[in-house]
Amino acid sequence: MIPLIDIRYVRLGTQDLAANRHFATEIVGLEVVDETPSTVYVRGDNRDHNICYFKGDPSDHTTAFEIEREADYEAAERELADAGIEIVQGTAEGRSERRVEAYFTFADPSGNKIDLVYRPHFNPEPFMPSRKVGIEEFSHVGLKTTDAARDEKFWTQRFNMRVNDWIGPAPLMSFDQVHHRLALFPTDQPGVQHINFQVDGIDSIMRSWYYLQERQVQIRFGPGRHPSSSAMFLYFEGPDKIIYEYSHGVRLVTPDTWRPRQFPFDNKSFCFWGATPQIDEFVE
Repeated sequence: MIPLIDIRYVRLGTQDLAANRHFATEIVGLEVVDETPSTVYVRGDNRDHNICYFKGDPSDHTTAFEIEREADYEAAERELADAGIEIVQGTAEGRSERRVEAYFTFADPSGNKIDLVYRPHFNPEPFMPSRKVGIEEFSHVGLKTTDAARDEKFWTQRFNMRVNDWIGPAPLMSFDQVHHRLALFPTDQPGVQHINFQVDGIDSIMRSWYYLQERQVQIRFGPGRHPSSSAMFLYFEGPDKIIYEYSHGVRLVTPDTWRPRQFPFDNKSFCFWGATPQIDEFVE
């Protein structure tokens, strides 16, 4: 079993770097840590970066997870290759772009591109938000799946992911005490379904709700509260139809005693305050 210890970054292709830079800073509240003519790196915590926007196909998405020990990293590469999964070795240029000491790329059964990284860089400078937003950390991603049951098995049998709850067929999974670090939502194509940032409280969520409305940002869900993770949330849409989420109060679970629950796939299972999702993957 491949031991993951952290979620590191998301790489998003785009034809409009300027629009994504503006949205990430002026709307989401992230900090630009570096940029080139073809890339923009932003963060909301002490990782080197959480998102890299790069000049490319807007459907080209990659999500990265960290492995702590070199021996585990090497064993992971062998295990996936032995299982017939195509491994793309990291290059010197790729390591520089990803700001890691080592990485390789593969695809999950739905075609989602995944980087496994070893010794990712940290930024010694404190995170400086670009507006009063209350972001504390990059916490999880939602990925699209063309077969949730199949992909759940892939992540839980090959990696140290465990399911903490299901909403219909959608598994909410984690490798640590946070209720979910990865969620899989059924659809007909791969890609990043949403990107989550934890904020410091409901006040920050509500301030952002008003802030986003004033700037005519598309609110896709919320404010609300998830019955599964207990987190209060707000989802909104950025360039290239990428969905961003603020949340606060995510449940911490003890793996040895937690019993996963099955929620029906309906609005109440996504929000018990009564908010109605305007996100395709959340609607039956």
